[in-house]
Amino acid sequence: MASVTDIDIDRTRAMTLTFEDGRSCAFGIEQLRQACPCATCRGWRDRGEASWPRGNQSTELSITDAELVGAWGISLVWSDGHSTGIYSWDALRRWCDAGLESGLVVDLVDLADTEDESG
Repeated sequence: MASVTDIDIDRTRAMTLTFEDGRSCAFGIEQLRQACPCATCRGWRDRGEASWPRGNQSTELSITDAELVGAWGISLVWSDGHSTGIYSWDALRRWCDAGLESGLVVDLVDLADTEDESG
């Protein structure tokens, strides 16, 4: 299980995590919002729809709050009011290790499924 030793959140730009082995990864807020792992956002992506922005929703985005979810991950509250996604440290580490921190949007759950199938 991945463990994080430092979290730096620039509310309008990125969340940077430092893992226990010293690896640091920066995730842009747009890519985090678009890859939200909650059931609603996953459902929209499964239907080929964007999870953010939706309809006439503003494209201005920021993180308004963040809360640790035990030793397991982090929950982010977004300026658009969305707050149900929990980003696990394991999924974020796999995303980082796959080279996706540069902006490619991927469903974090799909990465876990891919790892399960190959292992």
